[in-house]
Amino acid sequence: MMKPDFWIVSFSGGKDSTAMLLRLLEEKWPVDMILFVDTGLEFPAMYDHIDKVEQYIGRPITRIKAEHDFEYYFCHAPIKRGDPEKFRKQFGGDYNGFGWMGPKMRWCTNRLKDAPREKYLRELRKKYTLHQYVGLAADEGYRLERKNNQRTECVHPLSEWGMTESDCLQYCRDRGFDWNGLYQHFRRVSCWLCPLQPLDELRALWEHFPELWEKLKKYESMTWRKYRSDYSVDELEIRFAFEKECLAQGLPIRNKAFFTALKERLVNANE
Repeated sequence: MMKPDFWIVSFSGGKDSTAMLLRLLEEKWPVDMILFVDTGLEFPAMYDHIDKVEQYIGRPITRIKAEHDFEYYFCHAPIKRGDPEKFRKQFGGDYNGFGWMGPKMRWCTNRLKDAPREKYLRELRKKYTLHQYVGLAADEGYRLERKNNQRTECVHPLSEWGMTESDCLQYCRDRGFDWNGLYQHFRRVSCWLCPLQPLDELRALWEHFPELWEKLKKYESMTWRKYRSDYSVDELEIRFAFEKECLAQGLPIRNKAFFTALKERLVNANE
């Protein structure tokens, strides 16, 4: 017996998935569920935006979470280390948790997004033939080619419509959505504490979201892994403050003299 079709909008709250959702509903494509996986790490303005979208469309957004929150996986989860003795020598003791994520260790995506979503969809697949609308813009070819996005149940309306990332942002703005200015500071809006953000976006976090920056410093004090390979959170703060100081004096912040002086400040701060 064939299972009935079930159409799910994979919704992150960002500009692309928001534009996709709005246009799907405007053009009356089949939509049975709007699914948001809540990592607990979105900007407060993003949660406000999701509530606003829900009110605008007059339909519920299904919100799911991982079994444990970020902090548990970050610094409390028991981890089996490959070489415990080497780990103790390198980091000065035994620590739980994965610590900060990195380019080759994006545990956050797996534990906080992919795993809970797949667990939820697995149950739905027992009853339905699923179709997932995935909000990848037409100019994100490199992401469209990823294996996970090539699954037969994935549908990519934005690509079909030829909507680029900038098209999506404008489409949302035309309908009154502005994320309280988040896209004025960030090209992409995702987890606010991600170490993989470009320096420009971390600088924006430091300058415009001081309460989140203080929370970031607190998290760094709770774990064994440095925030980034090049900077700790405290070192980033020193750099950004020094940049601001130099710019106020009309001095360049990209030349050799700047980085020499910055290195000296970082050394002094770490003594």
